[in-house]
Amino acid sequence: MKYDVVDARVSPEGRLRVLSKAEIHRLLDHSEGGLYPVFRNSALAVLNSGSFLDDGKELLERYPDFDIKIVQEQRGIQLQLRGAPAIAFVDGEMIRGIREHLFSVLRDILFVANDLVDNPSFDLSTTEGLTDAVFHILRNANLLLPRIEPNLVVCWGGHSISREEYDYSKSVGYQIGLRGFNICTGCGPGAMKGPMKGATIAHSKQRIKNGRYIGISEPGIIAAESPNPIVNELVVCPDIEKRLEAFVRVGHVVVVFPGGVGTAEEILYLLGILLHPDNAEVPFPLIFTGPASAAAYFQQIDAFIGVTLGEAARKRYTIILDDPAAVAQRIAVEMKAVSAFRKESKDAYYFNWSLKIPHELQQPFKPTHEAMRQLDLHLNQDKHKLAASLRRAFSGVVAGNVKADTLTAIQQYGPFDIHGDESVLKPLDELLQGFVRQGRMKLPGKAYVPCYRVVV
Repeated sequence: MKYDVVDARVSPEGRLRVLSKAEIHRLLDHSEGGLYPVFRNSALAVLNSGSFLDDGKELLERYPDFDIKIVQEQRGIQLQLRGAPAIAFVDGEMIRGIREHLFSVLRDILFVANDLVDNPSFDLSTTEGLTDAVFHILRNANLLLPRIEPNLVVCWGGHSISREEYDYSKSVGYQIGLRGFNICTGCGPGAMKGPMKGATIAHSKQRIKNGRYIGISEPGIIAAESPNPIVNELVVCPDIEKRLEAFVRVGHVVVVFPGGVGTAEEILYLLGILLHPDNAEVPFPLIFTGPASAAAYFQQIDAFIGVTLGEAARKRYTIILDDPAAVAQRIAVEMKAVSAFRKESKDAYYFNWSLKIPHELQQPFKPTHEAMRQLDLHLNQDKHKLAASLRRAFSGVVAGNVKADTLTAIQQYGPFDIHGDESVLKPLDELLQGFVRQGRMKLPGKAYVPCYRVVV
């Protein structure tokens, strides 16, 4: 099947009008260490915004001739696109929001390569150095706004959800927006788009003209979760660990909607942080919510957490079903507690420095077959460490579902094998099988082929 494509030249707005020859060379370097592959693939994902697709490998196969080059002119740079998805254009002109996203990708890829990776000022082997790197990525993207009271609600949830669950997430976003709060999500479709769409209407009704709809992504996942068109501030972090840390550093309250394995990964990441003894007194509100039909989903998640991480973990979140207004009211109460704590502890409103993130949750995890086999999945360890290992297991399944390079490895070597204690693996397998039965692993209409095997 052929897909409509467009050739075009695009100019940036604001920053990045000028690039050095060295920066252009790095962006167009096709070698193994060059930036071109990640730049091209991320740009293609952004240009595909609005398409009903959640497979990075399939996206690359749809547009095999897509190419992007940088043209340096007297008035600054332009991007020369060949074979770009026509969905990004209207009457031959690129949609403005997509153009902004395209240059956000360029900005973040360049910043990470030039200012972080090759900069001896950042020690990426330490907890402090990694957090400092996340701070600078967000600051470079102009995401950190001082002197503003806490008001950012991070919304997590699946891209593969039912219409009822999507409409519910939109209703919650509407109630959040009516109370003047802003939204941050993983920037994709489904439960990442719904809250933004609801908040957009609410902000309009409240005559809020500077509403923030922040999307945080990373190159390995952006093809499966192309930025939705409501996002007006896009940040592309270099890996999933920095993406997750960015969420919890800038957010003030987290709301979790129904999702699949990626949502479970996010939940386990946050619980791994909240279960660390140093965070016992740090307020970080976590709310699970969905329509009445999602009750079984949250019961399954809650039961899995209880069996593996215990009652201490269950006490760190609240479940509210089928009541968008109650969710927003709870957020408003919790936001005041967060504000009071930040003020008392003299912590910044715009970046949660006081939260201790264990190093094992910051270290990039490459989900190879060997790494997945070596995961430490047994109950006889600190709960925050078990949460970190479970997070990596789910991260591997996410990669095996949607990331192009991991999909290729699984086609070549077969599914991942996940080993561990039966007391951990049995509930893990039951949870994953539940996601499969409920159609939460892929978008509707697509058969799911498991990328993993649970080996007791």
